[in-house]
Amino acid sequence: MSSLRRFWYRHSPQLFLSELLEKRWMEPIVPFILMCVVFAAFFLLIPGYTSWVNLRQLMRDFAEQAFVAMAMAVAVLAGGIDLSVGAVFAMANFLALYLLEILGLPFPVMVAGVLLFGAAVGAVNGGLIAYAKTRPFLTTMVVLIIVRASYNKLTAAFTGELASAGEGGDAWDFLGSGYVLGIPTNMACLIVIGLAAHIFLTRLRPGLHIMAVGSSRKAARHAGIDIKRALFSAYVISGVLTAFAGILYAARQNSSGTDTGVGWEVNALAGVVLGGISLAGGRGTIARALIGAVIIFLLINGLVQLGTHGSLTTAAIGFILLAAVGFNVKWIKNKSKVLQKIYVSPTLVEFRPPPSIARDAGTAFAENDRLHAAEAIALDRIEGPEDVILDRHDNLYTVNRNGSIIRFLAPGYEAREEFARIGGRPLGMAMDRDENIIVCVAGMGVYGVRPDRTVFKVTDETNRSWLRLKDDSRLYLADDLDIAPDGKIYFSEATIRYDLADWALDGFEGRGNGRLICHDPATGRTRTILKNLAFPNGVCLAHDGRAVLWASTWLCRIYRYWLAGEKAGTNELLVDNLPGYPDNINRASDGCYWLAMVGIRSPVYDLAMADPGFRVRMVKQIPPDEWLCPGINFGCIVKFDDSGTVRESLWDPGGRSHPTITSMREHKGHLYIGGLENNRIGRLRLPGADPDWTSWNSYWGRTEAAAPRRARLERVG
Repeated sequence: MSSLRRFWYRHSPQLFLSELLEKRWMEPIVPFILMCVVFAAFFLLIPGYTSWVNLRQLMRDFAEQAFVAMAMAVAVLAGGIDLSVGAVFAMANFLALYLLEILGLPFPVMVAGVLLFGAAVGAVNGGLIAYAKTRPFLTTMVVLIIVRASYNKLTAAFTGELASAGEGGDAWDFLGSGYVLGIPTNMACLIVIGLAAHIFLTRLRPGLHIMAVGSSRKAARHAGIDIKRALFSAYVISGVLTAFAGILYAARQNSSGTDTGVGWEVNALAGVVLGGISLAGGRGTIARALIGAVIIFLLINGLVQLGTHGSLTTAAIGFILLAAVGFNVKWIKNKSKVLQKIYVSPTLVEFRPPPSIARDAGTAFAENDRLHAAEAIALDRIEGPEDVILDRHDNLYTVNRNGSIIRFLAPGYEAREEFARIGGRPLGMAMDRDENIIVCVAGMGVYGVRPDRTVFKVTDETNRSWLRLKDDSRLYLADDLDIAPDGKIYFSEATIRYDLADWALDGFEGRGNGRLICHDPATGRTRTILKNLAFPNGVCLAHDGRAVLWASTWLCRIYRYWLAGEKAGTNELLVDNLPGYPDNINRASDGCYWLAMVGIRSPVYDLAMADPGFRVRMVKQIPPDEWLCPGINFGCIVKFDDSGTVRESLWDPGGRSHPTITSMREHKGHLYIGGLENNRIGRLRLPGADPDWTSWNSYWGRTEAAAPRRARLERVG
């Protein structure tokens, strides 16, 4: 029964559903399903609806409406609206015919002239809205009226000339009735320009500025974005897209009627909203606009083919749109609420009773007061020194909560300076052979700082797990790292489901959301070597460089991953059933390892870990400040050896000076102590420790010192 429960919680459908709802492409799922339903309904009702001939005709008829919907989408994404698209489309249709067939201008000149007209109308809209600060709705409505009136006058004046106009040439015919790889030319143009528009809005700076302005003008202004330019460019792009649609329509129909483009602005706006683009701006994509446009087009076309009366067609479309838009708004509004309720998906974690930490227990974990003797360095001059490290000149480096690395100069550590500012939340650090500081940065990846203080990126991604819905190629919470003799960087990513602000939720889950990753600077390749780990944390290369030690915080264990030898590529349990939650691991001068424990286990919390349902109810029903948590009001450091035997422990009962210890580093007979929530760095003298031993020499100095000795031995030999 226990194994069945463990399997159920390990592969809970709730986990799959939460990751499914988290996907961005789930937001337009309602309009996408509606599009499929509409297409399937007409497939069943209309004979030959899916024949290749009919499908090609549908594509040819749809392209111009899709361009107008894209134009509307760009304006809406910028936080505005463009009601003039229908009139601009009609005028562009007329101008294309007039310039090409009446004036006889070359095809490229005609295209440039019509696009210039669209850009000019967009510039008028954008100029008034962005610089004169007029209302988008009223402004574009006035432009709609003016352009539509001008179109009606011009169409009436040139009706005879347009009716007797000649052929437009091969390029004109190809644009109107040609094919590209079997696809109508206008549809091929839509595919190419649609992809370009998507890339523009999601990858290029001007497009990202448009999205930012639509999302929050205040935030965009604070980010240094030129709001007026972004708005202006959005309306110019809208005008150009609409004008291009007019050219395609003119080439296909070769006529200009009084009803051309009438109501297209309404259909375009309905398609944009139906596709899930927010009218408030800043949220949506070109693909969503096209999905909505497809629904509108299929409804109109299908009902017409069924012989439905025009008024009934309009009423049916209005009813369907009303129901779909209402449901879609509710879906978008409540999806995040549903996701919030089901995202935390605890699994079953069963512990054995931990070793006693009582003072008279007689075990290596017995509580003591040894950390009370630690002196405080940088008291109230540092915030959250999660890790500490020292260089060959005894200077002390630590990470700060504000995203910087702080250096305290030897020997007194009174002089404080900001060594480098990386951003994010720096966590674990290591120093390579060239004395670059390599640091894990939560939310950013792994970065480095050279001795001249220049910051560089090491890696921010790894290979993706293709059998998992969640895209885990980006690094979410890189935590701690160490560097092998060959220069490879081994680092832990604690969780791929939560960021640093919600790391405790990963503890309530207790499942394997983390991984151990290797980056090879020689090749630039980053790959995951162990996955599905329960909050992997501290990482440390064994003294002989043949294995990596890493801590599983939520399972209270230390593991050893072999890099060389007969066991290379295997992972084995080294230390089990710790009385606390392990964090960073670092080398000791006597061949052992120091381990920080960020919290202490309690019987109540162990019992809660064995009841996933209780933890679900706790997260849903109780405020976060009342959740059960591990005992973090203790400071504890333990030492263990390569066999997994714990040798000794150092305690600060009650966390008077060093609660939530996350790191420690031995250097020349002293132990330097860091903590994620602390305001100081502790320094404790270690009786009997090697006064000349340094971590840097342990990694890199020994090989340099050994080279002359090997040469002497070879000469003697």
